[in-house]
Amino acid sequence: MRIWAIILRILRQFRRDKRTLALMLIAPLFVLTLMNIVFNGSEYEPRLGSINTPQMMNERFKELGATVLTYETRDAAENALDKREIDAIVEPIDATLQVKLEGSEPSVNKAVIQLIQKMGEGLKSDKSDTTSSQVDITFLHGSENMTSIDQLGPILIGFFIFFFVFLIAGVSFLRERTTGTLERLLSTPLKRWEIVLGYTGGFGLFTIIQAVLISWFSIKVLGILMAGSFLFVLLITLLISMTALTLGTLISAYANNELQMIQFIPLIIVPQLFLSGIFPLDTLPDWLRQFSVIMPLTYGAHALTNVMIRGKGWDAIGIDVYALIGFSLLFIVLNILALRKHRKI
Repeated sequence: MRIWAIILRILRQFRRDKRTLALMLIAPLFVLTLMNIVFNGSEYEPRLGSINTPQMMNERFKELGATVLTYETRDAAENALDKREIDAIVEPIDATLQVKLEGSEPSVNKAVIQLIQKMGEGLKSDKSDTTSSQVDITFLHGSENMTSIDQLGPILIGFFIFFFVFLIAGVSFLRERTTGTLERLLSTPLKRWEIVLGYTGGFGLFTIIQAVLISWFSIKVLGILMAGSFLFVLLITLLISMTALTLGTLISAYANNELQMIQFIPLIIVPQLFLSGIFPLDTLPDWLRQFSVIMPLTYGAHALTNVMIRGKGWDAIGIDVYALIGFSLLFIVLNILALRKHRKI
């Protein structure tokens, strides 16, 4: 009977906490569905820039699933490669097929190299290989020795900063409310927006330390590829931290305890990991790819990749920086409104 009494207490507890029950049942299904879509995505189809390539070879590339764009000059193809409009440039010179890879994504590099190999095997089997018999591969960014951690490092740096700041900021701000500290602050002449900005600034000082430490450790100690400016990396990681901080404090307004705050992780954090570039977005369905636009981590990971792997500067990351600033301001405004609506203080 005593065991049955405990069981009844637990059942009543879940009945009163319908949000926990719903998240416990729905969140795993949501994450599994997302993983099923991501890992069952279509095979990546390389985009090739062709310069003076024989028509027969272009047709063979297309038969193998590639998209072939023809360029009249080398400069035009190089410009397209730098803008990532294509994955590689192919150009026959004498008896050699020159292949220049964009190089920042090993999975894309592998897809292009496999395509080149299949094309060569196909031409030889047709006994009509009147074109180049040798392949010379070069890289615009990275190299053939580029590892997976070099590719994923910038994304993972952004992700872990975002994850821990979101969680710690959300729980900390929630405790301020559940322990009554927030109510006591509001008994003073302080206004709601002043409280939100005060908490953001206070937590923000620690996020600066965290951003500097993680960036320095990843690049200087772990040796993750770093081709651009370290100052840009610090700027981007700091903005990722501020975005996570403001989002965490906003989400905490909709949680009644720490457990409910943690339950938001599968719904808020996990989708950003899948849609931030760790998997090729080109292989995802169009409707799912559109959600990456509203994911703050997409812009942070994109900017870090441009700086750390491609060595680019402000021109390449400016839009991402403005987007992260915009997200932070939006979450601050929403948090002020959420305080007024949900906390009734």
